[in-house]
Order: sequence, then structure tokens, then C-alpha cells
Amino acid sequence: MIESLLLTTARVSTFEGTRLLTGASGFFFERDDRLFLVTSRHVLIDKPTKHFPDRIEIEVHTDAKNLTQSTGLSVLLYRNGKSIWRQGRDAAGEIDVAVIELERAALPASVALYCFTPAHLQRSLQEVEVGSSLLVVGFPLGFHDALHHLPVVRQAVIASSFGLRFQGQGYFLTDARTHRGTSGAPVVMRSAGVDAQLPWKLLGVHSSRMDMGSRDLQLDESLGLNCAWYADILLTLTTDAAAPAAPAPSSGAD
Repeated sequence: MIESLLLTTARVSTFEGTRLLTGASGFFFERDDRLFLVTSRHVLIDKPTKHFPDRIEIEVHTDAKNLTQSTGLSVLLYRNGKSIWRQGRDAAGEIDVAVIELERAALPASVALYCFTPAHLQRSLQEVEVGSSLLVVGFPLGFHDALHHLPVVRQAVIASSFGLRFQGQGYFLTDARTHRGTSGAPVVMRSAGVDAQLPWKLLGVHSSRMDMGSRDLQLDESLGLNCAWYADILLTLTTDAAAPAAPAPSSGAD
């Protein structure tokens, strides 16, 4: 039987019209019967790199008993000239997390997925110790089980104090080997008591690798550290139904 964790995460492709731009990761979050796709904000817009997609495609399973069956869902990122995703800010600036509300009616009737919920969030920062073992679930460089349309996981540990915002920012550090395409992946810790069907705590949203500008590219290896934004931002980004849900018409199956 397939692990439920692998069905929380979807491959995300960004497009400008019909032109493929980048690949990333995203995961499903449910609150009050509303369904959201969560990913990194820079997957949807990134001014420094001139990354301005106008739509994304996500891949979902259509048969829980036959995971070779999937379909692609196309989601427009703008409606009447306005972006349809939600992103957050705090006192330190923009938070690299974005959510898009999806219309359940637009999903296939037989869709097979699992969702994180507010119950999966870690409410007390002091209960998670530095060095705790984590998993990062995603699509590094787009790599995945292409037959069964499933992500892969990388092992990680918490590399900074989970109870303190690293350098005053809204993220903590992880020690893990990551690659492009992992942006937007859930960062989780095993927790048998939270949910029998999905026994994982959702601690963060993987954003990017952390590096030092002073590092000698010839002599010094990369730090191997990463930024993971605290997942409790999802309580703010999903707090009401003010933003319209994004239509997600099917764009084909394989």
C-alpha cells in the first residue's frame, strides 16, 4: 500500500503561455473543506530572475489502486489582471510561501491525494529540538517515479534552533542535500499521534539553499544548508475565503 505522505505532494510546472519555464514542488493543504495548493512564492513570481509565469500545471493521481494513471491540471495565475495566489509578509519582509485555492469541482471525481490540515502544524516551537530528523518530499531537478508519478524524499535534520527565527527571518535551517525543483516541498517530521492516516507534522516549506557570499567557490564546498519557512504561515494565508478559487481545468491524462 502506498505511503500517504507521497500523495500529499505534486509536481508543479510553470509556463508562460505554452512555453515551459521551470519545475518545482507543491503540496495540498485543507482547511474548512477548502483545498489549497502550497508552494514557494518565487515559483509563481520572481522579479530578480525575471520569472513571470502566467499559469502552472500540477499532476494528480486519478486512480488510488493504479498509480500509473494521472492527469495534469492547468491553473491560471491571473484573473482580470490580478494574481490569484496569496502570499504573506511579516516585520522582516516577504515570506517565500504562496497558496492557491483550488476548486474541488474541477478535480477528477476519482482524484487520489492526501492533504495536510491545521492539525498537522506544530503549535509549540519549543517542542522541536535541533538535530531532529526530517524528510523533504519533492521533485529535485524534476526527478521522480515517472511511472507512478510519485515524488522522492531526502533526509534532513533541523540545523538551527527551531524556537528562534533564524537571523530574525521567518524560517529555520535544515541540513540536507537539495536541488532546484525542490522549492515548495513540505518539510515534515514523523509524529504518530497527529493523524492515523497521515502521521506527520508539517514543520516547514522548503524554499532555497543557504550559502555564503564570501565562500571561495574553488576551495570551499557549499554549506549544504537550506531555508524552510515555518508552516504556520498557512493559518494566515488560508484564514478566509476572500480570494476566489482558481479554476483547474484538466489538460490531459497519461
